[in-house]
Amino acid sequence: MWDRKILKARAKDVLRLSYWKAFLVSLIVAFVGGSSSGSFNFNYNRPSSFHSPGNEDFPLLVLIIIIIVAVAVIVFALGFRIFLGFPLEVGGRRYFSQAAQSDVNMNYLGYAFTKTRYLDIIKAMFWRAFLTFLWFLLLIIPGIVKTYAYSLVPYILGDNPNIGYKRAVELSKNMTAGQKFDMFVLDLSFIGWYLLGVLALFVGVLFVMPYENATKAELYLALRQNALDEGICSYDELRLNRPIIE
Repeated sequence: MWDRKILKARAKDVLRLSYWKAFLVSLIVAFVGGSSSGSFNFNYNRPSSFHSPGNEDFPLLVLIIIIIVAVAVIVFALGFRIFLGFPLEVGGRRYFSQAAQSDVNMNYLGYAFTKTRYLDIIKAMFWRAFLTFLWFLLLIIPGIVKTYAYSLVPYILGDNPNIGYKRAVELSKNMTAGQKFDMFVLDLSFIGWYLLGVLALFVGVLFVMPYENATKAELYLALRQNALDEGICSYDELRLNRPIIE
């Protein structure tokens, strides 16, 4: 079991030694859309109506051009999220999980960008996003539940990027089984901080992100240890060093 207060206290201890590195990593991950939602996470403004001055019928050619531009923007955003955002998200999660173990190295941000890791990470993260998207098509509540179920996938890939896309999702589901409500409560505990950040001209929100990310890394380490103790996964599968038994 894990305790919310203990996780947040540990996160604070880590940030005392490396806050600005954590801030920069959080900023980059947020910029590429790396949130705990597991979805593609795109937002774009669409005009609600069109009107051509002096003409009641909106020109068909202009409408076609607008549609083409909109499709191009969406395709570009998807490509950006998949081919750059996904790898950076995994690298960011690995940075925080390693920082929680006293290994503070910003080079982890580029962890996914090697020949032996990149495609496997893209595949697994895309599979997670696709599954989450399908669940949200059904109903909002099941989508939120599955978001928590798949939330550990980038951390798992940070440990073993070649674990396989189906296994990464399966292991995340197993690790979060019976934990989702407590994880939801953990998220709620940050609302006050984010409200204060909004009051500080929204800039304060940026300074809360490292705290949340560091806490989520502590959560992963706790759930990972539970999974190891219960035989849900092995040290070899996650490419972890076995503890030395004295």
